[in-house]
Amino acid sequence: MHTINQFISREALDSKLSDEVAAILAEAVRIKGKASIAVSGGSTPKGFFKALSQVDLPWEKITVTLADERWVNIDSDASNTQLVHENLLQNKAQSAKFFHLKQGELLSDETLVDLNLAAKTDLLPLDVLILGMGEDGHTASLFPCSDEITSALAIDNPNALMAVMPKTAPHTRITFSFASLMTSKNTFLHISGNAKKDVLDKALAGNDKFVMPIRAFLQQPDINTQVFWAE
Repeated sequence: MHTINQFISREALDSKLSDEVAAILAEAVRIKGKASIAVSGGSTPKGFFKALSQVDLPWEKITVTLADERWVNIDSDASNTQLVHENLLQNKAQSAKFFHLKQGELLSDETLVDLNLAAKTDLLPLDVLILGMGEDGHTASLFPCSDEITSALAIDNPNALMAVMPKTAPHTRITFSFASLMTSKNTFLHISGNAKKDVLDKALAGNDKFVMPIRAFLQQPDINTQVFWAE
């Protein structure tokens, strides 16, 4: 299921989203002493990152990670880890912990085993998940073109993290599986621009999640995906 929240400007969206996310994280820390949030990369969330970084929170008790990451060096322009460090883990959020998805040189089976154990122990279930969406309807690195899409969307996938090699985008990826992401207590889809609104409308008009994986989040009865959109 989903709810669409439309804003008159991207700045208004960023402000409202940062307020809502901050309130959720603060409450999670109050109840259980810690909180976790997974964010997405790209240019869309930069304003949100900067707004959230200015909020007074017990950041030292909050762990930030990515919904997915390209297996590239952190100094690469393609690194979402670099994006998060430069835009979110700044200002008041400098003391937050960061859970690196890209660890080491090779995305080996052994690396995945170690990362899965750490994610299940330290992160999951997420308190907040911020998703993005590609023009093909992919989200995180759940790509419709990939050979891994069936297992990536399987609700009984025991793996929190998995390797994906998309056929229509560069770089091997590491991504949280749908089975792990669907357990997030609060899920947001953050998009902007008319082109992404057209993609959203197309996703809502059909049912095949293997064609547009974002449908898994928009149409799953157990998930209340809050769509935040501004032109």
